[in-house]
Amino acid sequence: MAVSLGGPPGRGGGVVVEARPVVRELPAYKPGRNPADLAREIGVDRAVKLASNEVAFPPLPAVVQAIAAAVAETNRYPDNGAVVLTAALAERYGVDPGQVATGCGAVTLCQELAQAYNDPGSSIAFAWRSFEMYPLLASVAGARAVRVPLVPGRPGGVPDTHDLDGLLAAIDETTRLAFVCNPNNPTGTAVRRAELERFLDAVPAQTLVVLDEAYREFVTDPDVPDGLELMRGRPNVAVLRTFSKAWGLAGLRVGYLIAEDPAVAEAVRKTHVPFSVSMLAQAAAVAALGSEDEVRARCAAVTAERERLTAALRDRGFDVADSQANFVWLPLGDDAAGLAAALEARAVITRPFAGEGVRVTVGSPEENDVLLAALDQVRDDARVP
Repeated sequence: MAVSLGGPPGRGGGVVVEARPVVRELPAYKPGRNPADLAREIGVDRAVKLASNEVAFPPLPAVVQAIAAAVAETNRYPDNGAVVLTAALAERYGVDPGQVATGCGAVTLCQELAQAYNDPGSSIAFAWRSFEMYPLLASVAGARAVRVPLVPGRPGGVPDTHDLDGLLAAIDETTRLAFVCNPNNPTGTAVRRAELERFLDAVPAQTLVVLDEAYREFVTDPDVPDGLELMRGRPNVAVLRTFSKAWGLAGLRVGYLIAEDPAVAEAVRKTHVPFSVSMLAQAAAVAALGSEDEVRARCAAVTAERERLTAALRDRGFDVADSQANFVWLPLGDDAAGLAAALEARAVITRPFAGEGVRVTVGSPEENDVLLAALDQVRDDARVP
């Protein structure tokens, strides 16, 4: 513990307790900007947020009813094991409840996995760029983050796809976890069945492969495998999914893990933050599972709009790969931050990754039209001398 006995920085003076050096050096997670704040800042009635991969649809009617019913019980603690939701997930996916662990969003389950499996000196391997929390989780756990660069997914393309051969080569005796984000965030690209099966069959037994499938419900390519199918018979494979995206519960934070080996789910439950799946969240998730037909219809609308948006972006000269998620990736390199800033000035919030690209959530048709009009304005303004 580092302390300072110098001048007091705040009320009362005295000792200042500092966080661990690795924590002090961590970059803060950057959520999508609040559209109401941007609208006030630039003086417009409304800003469009296409930064956080939310769905544009309102909550499902059954979800609203379930939340309303559960509110009357919120003076009580929630069920720590989310037993009802766990049973519903086990029934839906044909697994034993002991193979299921729930959490406050999939990212919390990622953190619990790192806490369960990584000691200082161990490592976590993953593609890069991929979900931005992976390296942060490794740092907090005291593990080494092994980033494996993406490779072009098509001839002449930019790096946007998992290099599973490279990921396999990066796994050594220290690697306790390997994350495969499929479809990948932020590029939207996905690995196919044959290459993923070869990878899973070659990974050493002491490395747990976590198939992060936060966007699984938006997959339309039949050759992109369902991770739960590939998990079966492979005790070192687990699958992560979330209710935050397709199921429309981003504001309630519910995720789940399903593992072939029940010991994996048990390890996650042991690092679980008590009561982190709220009473409202569990009720909403169970109700959402009961509305699967409506969810599928909504996902079909999103993927149809994804195709329209992709075509419109390509018509404007953007090199957009085929996405299997509810967002598209604009690989702009050094121009990424500038374009995102120009769009914000026109009341459209996207997610830039400086020096790499801009991720754009597929919004409603109206929202996407606002984006396209803003892009046209940026292009036209750039032509004015």
